[in-house]
Amino acid sequence: LESVYNPFVKSLRDYPLPIVTAVNGVAAGVGCSLALMGDIIVCAESAYFLQAFRRIGLVPDGGSTYLLPRLIGKARAMEMALMGEKVPAKTAVDWGLANRVVPDDQLMATAMEFAHNLATGPKALGAIRKLMWESLDAEWADQLHAERLAQKHAGRTEDNREGILAFLQKRPALFKGR
Repeated sequence: LESVYNPFVKSLRDYPLPIVTAVNGVAAGVGCSLALMGDIIVCAESAYFLQAFRRIGLVPDGGSTYLLPRLIGKARAMEMALMGEKVPAKTAVDWGLANRVVPDDQLMATAMEFAHNLATGPKALGAIRKLMWESLDAEWADQLHAERLAQKHAGRTEDNREGILAFLQKRPALFKGR
């Protein structure tokens, strides 16, 4: 945990661009934590999430005790961790643990479609990601201040100019990530 998993999940949290995770099969233990680091989480119908630590006498790690209560509430997070039962993909979406469930054979195509959409989006997507993650720990006034600063920066980008021009010209924007 100290030398591999915790530094890795920290680097994912601090990554400057949106992350798409695709869950195909079992997301158990730290694999569950890694899947939850996605900003967009797509699951195959056969996928499920599992906090299996109780089965081996350990505690959830990889950030699960931080992420789960914030994503699905304390009651459901406690149930997942204390009972160690499978949470099927459809339930995960219903609970707010994941974004989409798709047929197994469409998982990677759907995940790649999300990734492409994000990769061709405006530079501001990275700022949106950062604001959302930081909001999990921020006070209201601090978050408003962070939004103001991010908006000031985003308003000075080429992508913002292109977005406004495209809106006025009633056409799709062609963002360049600048």
